[in-house]
Amino acid sequence: MLSIYFGEKENVIHGPSWFRFNYRPEWFEDDLVKRMLADIDKSEYAGGSLIQSEVLGPIPPERLSGGLQTLIAAYKRPDLVFNATSCGENCAKWLLEIGKTEDVCVNLRYFMPFDECEPFEINILNENIIVSDMKAYTHIAIKYV
Repeated sequence: MLSIYFGEKENVIHGPSWFRFNYRPEWFEDDLVKRMLADIDKSEYAGGSLIQSEVLGPIPPERLSGGLQTLIAAYKRPDLVFNATSCGENCAKWLLEIGKTEDVCVNLRYFMPFDECEPFEINILNENIIVSDMKAYTHIAIKYV
């Protein structure tokens, strides 16, 4: 399940910084990673450490967007808490998708909408409550961001 802590939190990792020094090329062979790569960065894994970007041409994984780097890091290391503030709104559905197979916790310091994703299950750690729609999510999130 996806868990979110809103606002400042200790021991939270900046996703892009962690990713750049810790990713493994074999992570890009994972089907979920391939789908996120295609959707978010309009790119495809070409093998080794090569990504073929529709916009940038051939790039290394370090040049992927910060949001995608954070998503991959959270997916591959669900034991860590990443600051998902670098993730844009286009990452919301992917956070929920990761939460379907992994218990993952992220920190958010802005209001990330999940409008297109209802119904969903998100555990809001600030109040230890599970919400399943935008109304409940919004009611709690606006208290903290």
